[in-house]
Amino acid sequence: MSLVEYSAHELKQLLVSGEITSIELTQALLDQIGTYDDHLGAFLHIDAERALARAADIDHRRQAGKPLGPLAGLPVAVKDVLCDQDGPTTCASRMLQSFRPPYDATVVARLKAADAVLIGRTNMDEFAMGGSTENSAFQVTRNPWDPGRIPGGSSGGAATCVAARMAPLSIGTDTGGSIRQPAGLCGVVGMKPTYGRVSRYGLIAFASSLDQVGPLARTTRDAALLLETIAGHDPHDATSLEVPVPAYSHSLEQPLAGLRLGIVREHFAAGLDPSIEEAIRQAVEVYQSLGATIQEISLPHSKYAVATYYVIAPSEASSNLARYDGVHYGHRTDESQLQAELNARRQQLQAAGDERGLDQLDNGLVRMYRLSRAEGFGPEVKRRIMLGTYALSAGYYDAYYLKALKVRRLIRQDFDAAFGQVDLIASPVTPSVAYRLGEMVDDPLAMYLVDLYTVSANLAGLPSISLPCGFTREWLPIGLQLQAPPLEELRLLRGAHMYEQATDWHKRQPALVRQRHTGV
Repeated sequence: MSLVEYSAHELKQLLVSGEITSIELTQALLDQIGTYDDHLGAFLHIDAERALARAADIDHRRQAGKPLGPLAGLPVAVKDVLCDQDGPTTCASRMLQSFRPPYDATVVARLKAADAVLIGRTNMDEFAMGGSTENSAFQVTRNPWDPGRIPGGSSGGAATCVAARMAPLSIGTDTGGSIRQPAGLCGVVGMKPTYGRVSRYGLIAFASSLDQVGPLARTTRDAALLLETIAGHDPHDATSLEVPVPAYSHSLEQPLAGLRLGIVREHFAAGLDPSIEEAIRQAVEVYQSLGATIQEISLPHSKYAVATYYVIAPSEASSNLARYDGVHYGHRTDESQLQAELNARRQQLQAAGDERGLDQLDNGLVRMYRLSRAEGFGPEVKRRIMLGTYALSAGYYDAYYLKALKVRRLIRQDFDAAFGQVDLIASPVTPSVAYRLGEMVDDPLAMYLVDLYTVSANLAGLPSISLPCGFTREWLPIGLQLQAPPLEELRLLRGAHMYEQATDWHKRQPALVRQRHTGV
């Protein structure tokens, strides 16, 4: 079996025993990237020299018997939205195309302290705004199960690289489903922790009250290993929770005796792909065979979740992205182009005799702001900035933003009531399978509705996980979503591990990878 086919947990054992070296593993993954990534587009930046040097240093320290971190020698890919002072951080945007952070995000710093090998920066929807990874300013990422389809988003590169065996572990971010949705569509495990469980310091913000960093991996055990490395209180993040971090990966085998699994009545309505509904119900039957009690529950305000999310998230985006003005950092329009546009506009105003317009035109700084932002941001980012700015504007704040905050509270109360009856909630990850590239580019509303089952966890601040639970007749992955009460990541991981041990969906490989390594 090729090294790229082992799980992170298995690779860690091989590294510790000395059966393989980190250099051998890193080179095998770099070769895998070289074979597939020109076609799949999972990575925006690879620094092979730095990764191999890091791997060599870890091998040397291991051979010398020096202490090593819990991820020693394991390559990890990082979504290009977390600051890393050793390379570029672009958010897949022309606005930050030349940005080099002066510091590490806390998550990146913890990966380095754990002796992980940071193998590359993964592609994403620009500023994490999108659900298909088609909104990157630099390239489109493809689904390894069918390269004519989207991998999901915004962490599409992070999911694709794990599914295509280009990295055993990756880091994504989740604002409305951006870890779980691509994990479900690419047939891997993806987890959004409780809001505040993982530091957001150094995470370039989209919507600050919703963003959370989390792991993508091949198995729940691998996800647990990565989560326990990056989780924990951080004084640099005011929203970081000062609570202990359990040893998630060491407690997965403990059975969840008497598990009460909730099925949401509202999640099985019109619009759900029949093949997905069938797979989810079969997954529920697996839990039932393992001794779980199945109970139907209601989340009555869930029907408002997408609308609520698409008021709150764009509003926060409008505020967060106001800082990109072409002055402090970020893209700045070419001065000669600015001057040419000013001269052309001045001639138009003079010809029209518009004295007021001429007075306003003299504010070249404002003109520079406008051009820099127009050139630096892509269409989806502009759309969300405009939505958010409108919702926050005078006369509309109470009608939209304030009302959305009130509904958000009702959504959280629904979950609180539900978790008084059940231990975990099971649902689909998406209402449909991965759609074809370009299919929804001109229909943003349809794309937003793909978040139907995932946004509620972000609005309520809950931990949630996606894990493989089947395939369609076209051999496209289907994801099962589990949700737990706040700070119950261990319960969530144990519940997911129960299902994983009773099935083999997580062991399946995309055909392009399987054929290369097995010839089948």
